Amino acid sequence: MAAEELERDSLIERLNRGRQAKATMGGYAGYGSPAFGQRALNGELVDDPQEQHVIELIRRHHKSGKSLQQIANWLNHHGYTTKRGQQWKRISVKRVLDRLYGRTPRVSSLPQNPSQGNLNQ
Repeated sequence: MAAEELERDSLIERLNRGRQAKATMGGYAGYGSPAFGQRALNGELVDDPQEQHVIELIRRHHKSGKSLQQIANWLNHHGYTTKRGQQWKRISVKRVLDRLYGRTPRVSSLPQNPSQGNLNQ
């Protein structure tokens, strides 16, 4: 069993190094599905025009003063769905807005050094 764990740990380490190298070179490192508004195409992130349209609708409704729940209700009423085909919820709208306004980065290129603290605060 120890040999299996060692092999698994080695595989995980190689995968992580490969993802970090790809992210450093600007490629999509494959940590989960791309954020709403983007899709992976040949290993690169590209804008998804339909989802970009929904992001613009969310932005406009937010700027007009609507609450997150009101925006989610409007999107659902008009037949828009999330990336996974689900109905919109206020937290889904919030995540789109956070990424849009730069409050939540999707993926950092390299893990932060814990001794440096969180620079995003």
